[in-house]
Order: sequence, then structure tokens, then C-alpha cells
Amino acid sequence: MDNIILKAVNQNDIEQLQQIAKQTFFDTFSPHNTEENMMKYLSEGFTEEKLISEIQNQNSKFYFALSENKVIGYLKVNIGDAQTELQNSNALEIERIYVSKDFHGQKVGQILYDKALQIAKDENVDYVWLGVWEENLRAIQFYRKNGFKEFNKHIFKFGNEEQTDIMMKLDLR
Repeated sequence: MDNIILKAVNQNDIEQLQQIAKQTFFDTFSPHNTEENMMKYLSEGFTEEKLISEIQNQNSKFYFALSENKVIGYLKVNIGDAQTELQNSNALEIERIYVSKDFHGQKVGQILYDKALQIAKDENVDYVWLGVWEENLRAIQFYRKNGFKEFNKHIFKFGNEEQTDIMMKLDLR
């Protein structure tokens, strides 16, 4: 896709961010989870207050992928203390890459991923890491294709369930 534009997200974009975040999260995870757990997470995980505080954190960056001025995906990366787990000052976390299901297979995820890698290089970090749900085989395949290796696992509490995320990393040195 040649007409994908990336745009930094700011507080004025909060409604669009909330919409794409909820929609892509639901599309990705609802087939494998209870409706109750999905609704609970969607109502708590993407509140306006939570998203605004994430946008305001100078160690987090959000980008929209736009096609014909429509938000079709987004990226969130973290450095320093904004990282969800490792908090290594020489690392960058890709916390979220989500693409609207209508645009799967059209390289939008790759464009967002390439942006994350560019940020990592600009920040001069040693490696990029992320956690991906063990059932999300499409994402695991994508990251393996891009050179990521599995190095650990952690538990992600989703409603009343414990789910396993696979930790993956890509060394840049």
C-alpha cells in the first residue's frame, strides 16, 4: 500500500485513538475470550483518562496509520520508565501494533513496525522487545519474520483469566 501516512498522535486525537484501540483489540481477541472479560477490559483499558495519561508520558509515542485520512491502525512504543515490564534504559518496547482487520495483509503492520524500529535506532537502544499473547499466532509469525527471538514468558491478567504472553526481542547491536 503506497498511500499509508503515519501521523504522531496527540491529545486532540483521543477519540480516534479510543475508537481504533477498542475496535482492533476487540477484533483481535474476542474470538478467543469470554464476552464478560472483553467488555471489562474494553471499558477499563481504553478510558479517555488512561489514554490521555499515556499520550502525555514523554517516554511513550503513539502513531496512527492513515489511509485516505481514515485511521486504519496504530502503534505505541515505550522507552525508559514507560515500559510495561523490563524498564531497561537501553531498550524500547513495542507495546501495541494494531491494524484494522479490513487492512490485514496489506503491509500496514510492517509500516508501523518499521516506524518503531526507526524510533529505536533514533533512541540508540540496544534492543527492541515486546510481549505477544501465545494464541496470537499471526503476530508471533510476524515478529519471527522480522528477526525477533523468544526469550521469556509472562502472565497477563485478562478479566478472571490468566493468559501467557511470549516475550520476544530483537537485538540491534
